Amino acid sequence: MKKEWWQEAVVYQIYCKSFCDSNGDGIGDLRGVISKLPDIKELGVNCIWFNPLYRSPQVDNGYDISDYQDIDPSYGTLDDFKELLELAHSMGIRVVMDLVLNHTSDEHKWFQESRKSKDNPYRNYYVWRAPKENGKEPNNWGNYFYEGRGSAWQFDELTGEYYLHNYSWKMPDVNWEYEPLRQEMYKMMRWWLDLGVDGFRLDAINRLKKPAGLPDSKMPPAPPVGIYGYVVDRAICTNVPGIHEILREINKNVWSQYDIMTVGETGNLSSDGALDYICQSHNEIDMVFHFEIGKNANIITVNQYKETQQRWIDLMKHNAWISQFLTNHDSPRQVSRFGNDKEYRVPSAKMLATLVHTMPGTPFVYQGEEIGMTNVYFDTIDDYNERYTIGKYNTMIEAGVSPEKALGKLRDLSRDNARTPYQWNDSANAGFTTGKPWIKVNPRYPEINFEADRKSPDSIFEYYKKLIQMRRDHPAIIDGNFRFLMMEHPQMVVYLRKCARETLLVVTNFSDDKIKIELPQEIQDFTWERILTNRADTQPSLSGRTEWLPWEAEVYTLSE
Repeated sequence: MKKEWWQEAVVYQIYCKSFCDSNGDGIGDLRGVISKLPDIKELGVNCIWFNPLYRSPQVDNGYDISDYQDIDPSYGTLDDFKELLELAHSMGIRVVMDLVLNHTSDEHKWFQESRKSKDNPYRNYYVWRAPKENGKEPNNWGNYFYEGRGSAWQFDELTGEYYLHNYSWKMPDVNWEYEPLRQEMYKMMRWWLDLGVDGFRLDAINRLKKPAGLPDSKMPPAPPVGIYGYVVDRAICTNVPGIHEILREINKNVWSQYDIMTVGETGNLSSDGALDYICQSHNEIDMVFHFEIGKNANIITVNQYKETQQRWIDLMKHNAWISQFLTNHDSPRQVSRFGNDKEYRVPSAKMLATLVHTMPGTPFVYQGEEIGMTNVYFDTIDDYNERYTIGKYNTMIEAGVSPEKALGKLRDLSRDNARTPYQWNDSANAGFTTGKPWIKVNPRYPEINFEADRKSPDSIFEYYKKLIQMRRDHPAIIDGNFRFLMMEHPQMVVYLRKCARETLLVVTNFSDDKIKIELPQEIQDFTWERILTNRADTQPSLSGRTEWLPWEAEVYTLSE
């Protein structure tokens, strides 16, 4: 069966603000991206996903949109974007935009009109409610940015009512129950697609439907901030009955009319409920980003990783497709989170990449993975920009935790780990800007940077190139079925990819330890040819092989 283009794609995510600054203002921009398109092309990816580029007050790094149909001046102009789009297409690279449909900025013209009066034509574009009899908020929901210290409702004195904002009070939730709002959103999406954009990554897409009546959350207010009475219940507005009708309507009116990719960010979604979104016969969205591996706040074991992958891969038996990723702009760096970013930084970066690129689904590469960029450890909370980190820090300080302990608990998982500037070379500010960067550069940049990696005989970039080319040369990676071997082993991740034309074997050591183990007899009974390794100091033959180095990754093809 012929695959859709997005099933054969390798997607490179660009956080423009931190990618490349062309004018010295400390903020990455579109002309900076244009200057680096040859490097992106050389990597071998054939699709770019941009984090939000729209006009925005930047309360949440562009996820607070004040104009859906313009480019934020800090990134350039709409003409810059059109030039980039044309150039990328000429290189065979598609371009996907990040789109926020759950909320806007309070500076958006729709909201500015909405708050003027209760009978304004735009009033119902947002979720407004009268106060309770005592003047308090309509319910006990807390907003996600202030970890229970702030309500999800903001009182507006102009009309004497509250509006809903699950995130910052500067980011009011829109009302998808209101048909005129839906039509405006459809019109906006068609405008971008007619411009030539190749799809959307859909932010918080399973939150568009709110629960009927907007009831109080039944969760108890979490200590120590329970004294405020607000409940941060991330599940109450996710996967609400009626969400699938909304998505099918969007698909019918917009997405199905174009040859595009849609991938939804879906918090609080397990594999059990994912098929409702991604089964192709349901006509909703093509893929989802789930939180069970790459964005889970808990460090999972190797066996939990395998079990989670198996559940999601099993969905593909039901006419569905999945994404493969370990890192994005909302998570720590993958080599720091799942690998060893010190003595085994290079082999563990390559091993993790091997998993992402040889498992079923569409692989997503986040900028910097391809050179092994690591987490950053800032000294004070003042160096952090990301709202969740700051909100959690302030909550902990209010609870009596010392600044040192609070920061120590938050450093490893802060989203700013992924948002520090791209490390291009060992010059000032890692070659990202000639000015003062909007957020500090990772101090490891003299050691870890694009130029140094390209010169290294052990280049991570070159390994990514080989992986991406393998995806095109070996049909089993896209078309093949999947089967784990040695499922119960706590450190080894081993699996087969098989289609009518070939069989591939992937063997990886997901640990710092040297492992001594024999592969199953069903593997030993055949002859295998190694086609990729991340360790130059190992034997190429599987025959008699019993030892696996820390973070080793090997890919073999079955010899006829």
